[in-house]
Amino acid sequence: MNKNKIPPRAYLFPMPVALIGANVNGKPNFETLAYVGIVESQPPLISIASYETHYTNIGIKENKTFSVNTPSEDLAEIIDYCGIVSGKEIDKSEVFDIFYGDLKTAPMVSVSPLNLECEVIKTFKIKELVEIEEGHEIFIGQVVNAYADEDYLTEGIPDIAKFKTYTYSLNNYWKVGEKLAPAFEIGKKYKK
Repeated sequence: MNKNKIPPRAYLFPMPVALIGANVNGKPNFETLAYVGIVESQPPLISIASYETHYTNIGIKENKTFSVNTPSEDLAEIIDYCGIVSGKEIDKSEVFDIFYGDLKTAPMVSVSPLNLECEVIKTFKIKELVEIEEGHEIFIGQVVNAYADEDYLTEGIPDIAKFKTYTYSLNNYWKVGEKLAPAFEIGKKYKK
């Protein structure tokens, strides 16, 4: 195999597309992010990395809450819009029909197949770890509630096939493909 040396970047595929919600100055605001990940399953912890100058960060730090809304393919245009325009210039409070859960300050999108209501347990800036002028702020949130429409569940569990969610990679959105194999099962067939 002939490996080519390529520029070092955070190449991880696929990156989820998520809409992050936070109240900023008492109004709902939404930001599209792909820097979203699972930190722990018990307790359920989610990390988001949002550039430190982003408007949504103000509300996350102010309220210590945020939501993670998983969109379906049919929402791609409006989700992209929320990533193009800033809440500093455009009021995004009327873009979606929203609801609130127990935390009262993490707006969630009604048409999103899955919504995670998160309470911030830790915040730090990347520039505290590496020498850069500006960078992302990392928010680690504990999922205190999860919501999903019945149409997107199978036996009470979110079903990715029903979501028709999509991912982000190198300035493009990609559809999620079909199931490959059952995890923690296919490897049992391996023989060296």
